[in-house]
Amino acid sequence: MMSERFKDMVKVPKEPAAKLLSLTNTRLETPIDAPVAAAPEVVLAELDQKGAMIDVLRLLSIALPPRERVWWACLAARDYIGPKSDKDPKSLAASEDWVFNPNADNRERARVSMDDAYIDDDTVNIAMSVLYSDGTLGPADLAEFPAPAGAAETCAFVMNLVALDKNSDRFEEYGQMLIDRAVDIARGGNGRVEVSQEAKEATS
Repeated sequence: MMSERFKDMVKVPKEPAAKLLSLTNTRLETPIDAPVAAAPEVVLAELDQKGAMIDVLRLLSIALPPRERVWWACLAARDYIGPKSDKDPKSLAASEDWVFNPNADNRERARVSMDDAYIDDDTVNIAMSVLYSDGTLGPADLAEFPAPAGAAETCAFVMNLVALDKNSDRFEEYGQMLIDRAVDIARGGNGRVEVSQEAKEATS
């Protein structure tokens, strides 16, 4: 029986997972038995069953629409940066503003924030995901040029991996929570989930 874990993800495109992977120039590490036409939820369930947590996160980063994907990455950053404050990295602040008001000005702020960022500021990954969110290199004149295939998706994925690394003492449990969070966002939720019973059982 297929897992219910990835059901009802209304915001995920009704496209085969293989097509989404191809469009973003992305490959999974885990061999997939599901047919080429299989929907994302079918492939996610198979990856989950095989314990391929990183590949599940990778596919979710591709399956989520741009705003939802950026919000998922913002929440991962908040997990280790903490609640909103005046000390927030500019890239994180600009990206969160873009999620709530995805206009050209906030997108431009995200772009500028990357120039001002400290060398060790991983939240530039989120700003880059904002910048490339519509498949172009940015707002205004940059809109004439296509972004690298899968760049926005990869940046959101990387942000989650950074957060995962910073929670390496509870790697499996935290990784499962990142998955549940993405699924909640894909269902139209706000992603503010606790570690589920399913995730706890997977790690016990």
